Amino acid sequence: MLDLLWLIPTFPLAGFVVLSLFGARFARGVAGVVGVGSVAVSAALAVSIGTAFISSPPVNNSYTQNLWTWISLGQLAPKVALYLDALSVCMILVVTVVGFLIHLYSAEYMIEDDGFSRFFAYMNLFVASMLTLVLADNLFLLYLGWEGVGLCSFLLIGFWYKDPANVRAAIKAFVVTRIGDTALIIGLFLLFNNLGTLEIQELMRRASQGWAVGSSLAVAAAALLSAGAVGKSAQIPLQTWLPDAMAGPTPVSALIHAATMVTAGVYLIARTNVLFSLAPVIQSTVAIIGLATLLVSGFSALTQSDIKRVLAYSTISQIGYMFLALGVGAWSAAIFHFVTHAFFKSLLFLASGSIILAAGHEQNIFKLGGVRERLPVTFWTFLIGAASLSGLPLVTSGFYSKDMILWGAWASDKGGPWLWAGGVLGALLTSLYAFRMIFLVCFGKEYTPLKRHSGNLIRIPLLALALFSLAAGFVDLPHSLGNFHILSDFLNTALPPVHVVETNLSAETVLQIIAGLISVVGILVSYLLFLRYRDYFETLASRGLAAILHSFWFSGWGFDRVYETLIVDPFVRVARLNRNDFIDSFCTLTVMVTQSFHHSLSYTQTGNLRQYALGIALGAIVTLGILALL
Repeated sequence: MLDLLWLIPTFPLAGFVVLSLFGARFARGVAGVVGVGSVAVSAALAVSIGTAFISSPPVNNSYTQNLWTWISLGQLAPKVALYLDALSVCMILVVTVVGFLIHLYSAEYMIEDDGFSRFFAYMNLFVASMLTLVLADNLFLLYLGWEGVGLCSFLLIGFWYKDPANVRAAIKAFVVTRIGDTALIIGLFLLFNNLGTLEIQELMRRASQGWAVGSSLAVAAAALLSAGAVGKSAQIPLQTWLPDAMAGPTPVSALIHAATMVTAGVYLIARTNVLFSLAPVIQSTVAIIGLATLLVSGFSALTQSDIKRVLAYSTISQIGYMFLALGVGAWSAAIFHFVTHAFFKSLLFLASGSIILAAGHEQNIFKLGGVRERLPVTFWTFLIGAASLSGLPLVTSGFYSKDMILWGAWASDKGGPWLWAGGVLGALLTSLYAFRMIFLVCFGKEYTPLKRHSGNLIRIPLLALALFSLAAGFVDLPHSLGNFHILSDFLNTALPPVHVVETNLSAETVLQIIAGLISVVGILVSYLLFLRYRDYFETLASRGLAAILHSFWFSGWGFDRVYETLIVDPFVRVARLNRNDFIDSFCTLTVMVTQSFHHSLSYTQTGNLRQYALGIALGAIVTLGILALL
């Protein structure tokens, strides 16, 4: 069964090729079948191969499939080869299953759009690129998938390209992530130059044997790779592109935020964990970046009025939790949260899309309301997603994955109480903004008439993802709630276990109770502020310091303004001053010289045969004379 591994990325890629070549000629139903069906087959293969891998693990708990040699240039001979272990099994299952549900949802959501087949072509390529990234046996092939998801994000964020704002958002995403991509490719050059390979497993072996802990090369390599991860996963200071990425269709937002793109950075750090273990200062920096990001974006989410931008800042915050886990060495906890986050975040985006459709594409949460009564299926699934995001204790998957991260932040030898406290504050903010959205959108007066009711192609993904958002957490339970570690034990065959220095089970229980209470308190406070005493709170928030903080957080803490002032505006001014571009003068000179030669030589084209013969004879004499003299 494992021999069929290559088909998992091939089917979505084939769907892209077919839709790119013939999609314009297809009826929408046919285009939908190709787009959805290709990912459905890929998901079925991923489930079958994952089941075979788990039930009968291969030697060394890994499987490599060499397809062909891509390039052969001296020592550089990267192969098109796929690598399957516990980490990549988790990744392909989430990418394909969640990707399939989003595609199925899109078949109804995008049915009236003129670019229906083009949309599915881009989405298929997106999934194929992400699968290539997570299955790549070497960093060369991984980088191909890395750039592929970057290209697809540009195409899909700017999908409605007739609106200039959408094009600007797409360009912004491409340019900002390009900063991290540049750092990543420099990191690959450094690794190959010093270790002589880009094959990931061999690279990790050579690094661990050849570099001491804290060596300058290890620190430089880890720093460059982490910069690439920060850009792709929208962490501070390169997080500004993600809120604007909401310009794309809602299914695109779900795919970018849940199963592809932003999780690529998390995967990269987890896959190259040996390098970060050799560079503890960079690993600690990853934890600090994650903590800062989850807090900054949590406050920003509290102030947004666009339902999709609330979820965008939420994604930045939750990826921050994953970076926090990676930074303290809780590798399995980071991937566990990646899995649960993929389910509840895709659910939240798809449910919000159902609301947006019903409200005639209204996205302002202050202009919505009454969803609970008018769209019951959407309401309950949306509520389940928000509860899981908030980490509602015992019944949601988000509680178990977030609790594992918080325990790692407290008990790990690389963690500490202040990292745990920051994570707990982030959990409080999460409950506040998640249920602020629920209370404003789903309860109270119906400000915007809800006209459209979703069909089965929208309801089925919502219900499936709601089920996963509730049940997925039970694959890994803490000591106090059953001590059940299926996922962690599985991932520990590919990732190092967390080094815990605090083993007091009563302390773990107390911390779990605190985390659960924080979630409940956040929901209760959100109810009081945004439903029970909404008018009073809005009046209070519009005055004095509260108004200043609201404006500051709403703007994303001013990062965009800083970048525009320090980078964008000076660049634009220089470009305007140099509008004639002095470098073009060199090209212009070359053209002028070429044109002058052309005009001069054209006079020799007289059409007189005798002159041509004379010219040939004189040329022959001159040539023979030169040869005789030499």
